[in-house]
Amino acid sequence: MKKTLGANEFGDFQTPMRLVQDVCDYLSRQGVAPAAVVEPTCGVGNFVLTAFDRWPLATHLGVEINTDHIAALRSALGLRRVRVEHESFFHFDWRATFQELRSPVLVLGNPPWVTNAQLGTLGSSNLPQKTNFQGHVGLDALTGKSNFDISEWMLIKLLESLAGRRSWLAMLCKTSVARKALIHAWKTEIGIEWAEMRAIDAKAHFGAAVDACLLVCSLKPDGRSKDCGVYEDFVTKKTSSVIGWCDKQLVADVPLYQKWKHLIGESPYQWRSGIKHDCSKVMELRKDAAGYRNGLGELVELEADYMYPMLKSSELANDRVDNPVRWMLVTQRSVGEETRQIRINAPKTWAYLHRNITALENRGSSIYKGRPSFSIFGVGDYTFSPWKVGISGFYKRLKFVVVGNSNGRPTVLDDTGYFLPCQSEREARSIASMLNTKVAHEFFSAFTFWDAKRPITVDLLRKLNLTALARELGLSHELAEYVGKRTAVQPNLFDSRGSDMFAS
Repeated sequence: MKKTLGANEFGDFQTPMRLVQDVCDYLSRQGVAPAAVVEPTCGVGNFVLTAFDRWPLATHLGVEINTDHIAALRSALGLRRVRVEHESFFHFDWRATFQELRSPVLVLGNPPWVTNAQLGTLGSSNLPQKTNFQGHVGLDALTGKSNFDISEWMLIKLLESLAGRRSWLAMLCKTSVARKALIHAWKTEIGIEWAEMRAIDAKAHFGAAVDACLLVCSLKPDGRSKDCGVYEDFVTKKTSSVIGWCDKQLVADVPLYQKWKHLIGESPYQWRSGIKHDCSKVMELRKDAAGYRNGLGELVELEADYMYPMLKSSELANDRVDNPVRWMLVTQRSVGEETRQIRINAPKTWAYLHRNITALENRGSSIYKGRPSFSIFGVGDYTFSPWKVGISGFYKRLKFVVVGNSNGRPTVLDDTGYFLPCQSEREARSIASMLNTKVAHEFFSAFTFWDAKRPITVDLLRKLNLTALARELGLSHELAEYVGKRTAVQPNLFDSRGSDMFAS
């Protein structure tokens, strides 16, 4: 989806007629028979025209900000009686409009698939007014977020404006946006009778490499549904999954959640994220016979004191963990530790860091401001544990691997991976074996949305109580042995304290 000012100032990607017809066919099969049809961002009118032909006895309204689109739509309407309003979505009084229309109302269409930041970069003024976001005390809370999907704002606005009326909402959007809109409706008790997400091929229809769907919500004043069936297409009758709002949290698979929710709880082991440094060309190197070569192609000579073999997310996901090919320059053993001692302990390393001080000081994240020079994050005693159970945060698979020392040094992970610190190979292999069971896989699957940019997070991993899992698998005695040994040897290595600022 090409991002240029003009059409894209409005997040403007017209819906192909074939897809419009498929949507209306599906709605008809679902028994949708509206007295009024509204398209909030109607564009050139593919939905307006098709909806009029499908439901000719209904009142029809299209709202559009682009004058060229309005002219094209009015020309195409012919003798069809459709009210067309020239107005921005963000200035239109949706609640009052819905109150004026006969029930039930069908609101359908394809809102913009861009974020406020993308539109801001393009210089667009077609944006909602910024206020506080994520307080979720109604819609005003949404727009203070630094970056959010415009369609998320729109869907929530429409749901809130339709609340208390018999109506339907049918919108094409990213699946992540559909979930956020549903979460808002469920949390704020907007009455939903039933909801479905029907997957569409966004690449084929819009040239967008994202997971997308048609979100359909049937609203009624006494609606109490808190789940949503997910389907592979418009015709499949069997759900691929059922997402829902259970015990004040969003779950990806309601049946699996109900089956395994007794495994939720605090674990004797603490999941950790890998090291965050935000400067891979300087901090990550490869080693050859001549020395270390950094991401800039420079051959540099460094002392071994601060160099550790490292693994990235792809290597964890593909179980390529035995012979790391990269090394990471680890400047601290705990967050906030002073770094001046590197000058004395490893003068070549200190000189190398100073040669690259501009790149390190220009790291974008504000977390480095006010910290010692060359600071890193996601580091603590646990980072240097001799054995780890690791998993990739980016790859769409639940695969736990055992990571051991390499070249006589503890292997570290970057911040795209997560791990449990262990003191022995036997301990690591035993815990990895438990985590790779069907029971654990189903537990995590109950919470995992695979279309997310980072489907595996520390927050997800920390939901599982390893003690409860071991009990379920009949391995309580084995786990208790490891817990007892590690607490006696190094009690602070596994507790919940420490500065792990990148849990998700």
